[in-house]
Amino acid sequence: MNFRRLLACPACGAELSEHWTCTRCAAHYEVPDGIPDLRLPGDERTETVRRFYERAPFPGYPPRDSLHALRLRAERSAFAQRLDRAISGDACIVEVGCGTGQMCLYLARADRAIVGADLTRASLRLGASAAARFKLGRVQFVETDLRHPGLKPGAFDVVFSSGVVHHTADPRASFARVAALARPGGIVVLGVYNRFARMPTRLRRVAARLSGFRVVPFDPVLRDRKSETERRDAWLRDQYQHPEEHSHTIAEVQHWFSENRVEYLRTYPTALLEDDDERDSLFTPAADNWRLESWLSQVGWMRTLGHEGGLFFTIGRRTPDVATPAR
Repeated sequence: MNFRRLLACPACGAELSEHWTCTRCAAHYEVPDGIPDLRLPGDERTETVRRFYERAPFPGYPPRDSLHALRLRAERSAFAQRLDRAISGDACIVEVGCGTGQMCLYLARADRAIVGADLTRASLRLGASAAARFKLGRVQFVETDLRHPGLKPGAFDVVFSSGVVHHTADPRASFARVAALARPGGIVVLGVYNRFARMPTRLRRVAARLSGFRVVPFDPVLRDRKSETERRDAWLRDQYQHPEEHSHTIAEVQHWFSENRVEYLRTYPTALLEDDDERDSLFTPAADNWRLESWLSQVGWMRTLGHEGGLFFTIGRRTPDVATPAR
């Protein structure tokens, strides 16, 4: 699999030669450990986030992990199972902000080609090491960031980004760069913190700061990971000590979709008050899109999502008549 055709020069957006030199501006890029370094120096806020994850890559791999164990772990999530079912077996996928690459490795089935992009090399090394250990050859990790992504616009059937855009200085602009990676007719899956569902975590964070982070009250994830010190500490840092965080409503994300010519399909969990039919594909439109119903659903997410940090997903399809924006 020639993954280089899915990548681009982060400085000018042109193609890269077989020697990792830009065919337009002649910039040359190194590929240490088999992971192309397509990250340009970031601003101070971006660098702060990068250093945050360099200190403790998230999430980590348990000792003696296996591909079977990873898949079992991922399939505890109904969303991961539905996402896997919805993606065709020959899809070209990019995960923007892949962290240690666990979703990339989970989705690496059949003839799918997967690019995992992240700004933190320490995380990417863990993902690349696991891919080699599990003998997954159709996954390529790349170091880059959303300010100047080293990824080819319009090249991917599925663009997946979870827990990333809300950690950037300008989430709206970051989403525009995410959406531009999807081919016309391609799918965009965006996971961000919900403004309502995030409230319980924010309240716990206030209490944790008052105690100097010695106590984080009522966090079920920390309670369940008492015996997993590293994973427990990674969750605590990511949820309660992150240097850059925003949260968003469904209406706000739908506005981003509209601005970037991405047709809204549905949210996960459903924004409908009745139960979602889990037989429906994540990539088909929801039954309706009533604004009042969506606000009421989000209030309910404080209970159903609050224990998991308040992350929700919005799924859309890039309209076929969109021209790739200039970089």
